[in-house]
Amino acid sequence: MPPLPGRPCRHPGRRKIVSPKSTLAGLISGAVLVLDQGTKFLVDKTMALHQSIDIIPNFASLTYLRNTGAAFGFLAGSRSSLRIVFFVLVSSVAVGCIVYLIRGLRPAQKTLLLSLSLILGGAVGNLIDRLRLGEVIDFIDLHWYDLHWPAFNVADSAISIGVVLLFIQVLRKGSFENSKLKIRNPKI
Repeated sequence: MPPLPGRPCRHPGRRKIVSPKSTLAGLISGAVLVLDQGTKFLVDKTMALHQSIDIIPNFASLTYLRNTGAAFGFLAGSRSSLRIVFFVLVSSVAVGCIVYLIRGLRPAQKTLLLSLSLILGGAVGNLIDRLRLGEVIDFIDLHWYDLHWPAFNVADSAISIGVVLLFIQVLRKGSFENSKLKIRNPKI
């Protein structure tokens, strides 16, 4: 395909290929997304709302819940339309920022790529629920007898693991200002 008028052709005759870094980020995020949406679909189709199935008695259950708020019920009591707009906007900005950061990573920054890809897959998984249902399906219920941790899902788990990996990386390297951790400005 010839270049557009007035635009120079940087690599004549060569097709633009996707970088291995972008492919890996897409595979990790995609795997999280498929696992998240698949498990939510199974829970939604096979369980009644608020139904609970003990996996490990007094420790872990599958419990079908709908979360209208954010993590730990944040904003659960606010008006539905305002809440959905807020979460969709915040999630969309977060996804855009994560994609921007991934594009600027160096090939050697594999742990950072993994952590950002996990966060991206989880953010997109919960964003799909918010757009589709106006709320998020949660089903993993960890508890010690009657003391319950707030229910969560695969997307929440991926986000949490990604954040922990990111935090460990920052602790090990000192900060993002460390020369080995610098993120390049991606070409847009």
